Amino acid sequence: MHEKIMSQNPDKLSANEVDADSIEAARVQEQRGRRRNTILIIAVIAVVIFALAILIVWRLKKSKAESEAEVTPVVSVKVAKAEQGSIAAQVVAVGTIWPRERADVAAKVSAQIKKMALLKNKVVRAGEVIAVLESRDLQAQRAEAVAALNQARAEERSLVTGTIPKTNAEDQKALMDARAKVNNARALYERRRRLFEQGGISQKDLEASQLDLTTAEDELRLQEQTVALRGRSLNPNDRALAAAKTAEAQQHLATLDAQLGYATIRSPITGIVTDQYQYEGEFAAAGGKLVTIGDISSVIVKAPFADTVASQLKVGDSATVLPTDTSAEEMKGQITLLSRSSDPTNRTVEVWVTLANGAGKLRANGAAQVTVFANSKNDAIVVPAAAVTLEASNADEGTVMVVDAQNVAHEKKVTVGIRAADKIEIVEGLSAGDIVVIEGNFALPDGTKVEIAKDEEKKEGEKDKDEK
Repeated sequence: MHEKIMSQNPDKLSANEVDADSIEAARVQEQRGRRRNTILIIAVIAVVIFALAILIVWRLKKSKAESEAEVTPVVSVKVAKAEQGSIAAQVVAVGTIWPRERADVAAKVSAQIKKMALLKNKVVRAGEVIAVLESRDLQAQRAEAVAALNQARAEERSLVTGTIPKTNAEDQKALMDARAKVNNARALYERRRRLFEQGGISQKDLEASQLDLTTAEDELRLQEQTVALRGRSLNPNDRALAAAKTAEAQQHLATLDAQLGYATIRSPITGIVTDQYQYEGEFAAAGGKLVTIGDISSVIVKAPFADTVASQLKVGDSATVLPTDTSAEEMKGQITLLSRSSDPTNRTVEVWVTLANGAGKLRANGAAQVTVFANSKNDAIVVPAAAVTLEASNADEGTVMVVDAQNVAHEKKVTVGIRAADKIEIVEGLSAGDIVVIEGNFALPDGTKVEIAKDEEKKEGEKDKDEK
């Protein structure tokens, strides 16, 4: 039928075909325009979305930065500088306080205590009477010994001079007569010599007087020898026996005098009576302790140190002592003795530290903490102990917060060496001149902004000092 129509009106069909093509072209063109518009709209929307995304991210970052600035304020800290200097390890041991001098006073004879005061904690002087023992029996024995000595001496004298008293008396008389005769003959000779020189007598008379003097001198010598021979004519054994008895009596008397001296007990040193074991009225046995006296004006603290530490010490080194049983302050002394032997059980060496104790703050037999300084270095990097946070109390590694030029704290790992009470050696991790945090470093995050606190009190003190 379509063919029929076309055959009937061919011109009209050609015009319709042209219109259809135009419409189709217009439709295609319209579709293309719509597609372009859609793409443009999508592109604009994408650009807007991207811009919004960028804006949102920037706002988020800005908000986060602002919140972080508000949450993380600047931390105030105190700092110190790592310095190169000397340091020594502090080694501590607990020792016992001993008096410089100590004496246990005991009775040397057995007797009842006749007189003795309460002496504990009292000061006694050297030579002061501590106790008096009952001694009446010793005094009686001494009286007997004196009588026996007198008897022995009388018997000795009787033996020596009283065996032949008449002969001895005659010999003594003859000796005195001979001496008188010599004196007369000498006087006569001198007178005649002067007369002879003056021409009053002859030489014969002078020679006769000289002969008489010589004869009298010979007789005197003979009489002296006679007396001496008679004195040696006694039995030597009898004389020795008599002398021995006299000496024995003297020794017995001296023994009793010594025992009587022991009855009065005196202090051998000046010090404080730290212990009293017996009292007035009790029976004191020979060798039994009565009191203990200690001179605590100067004390010795004896402390055991490891032999490895003692090998680094020497006599004269300084040491500090802190009593543990009193409220006394730390005291300074010096090492006065290093034992030459070690304790084989715990490998320690006894070290003596001498201290002046004029105020009496230290108690005898008390305990004290002794600190000595060993393994010293002169060129170590040293920081205050508060600057180092150790991984453990006995660890060799830890951390330190170091402040840079922008006042930002950075955490650094360090290796420590010698430790003192207030400072620590840094073996590795720091250099001399580094600024480290000593207060406020606990739990301080790495990278934290810090400000260095000023010591206002110190400034005020300096200001007051300047004003004065």
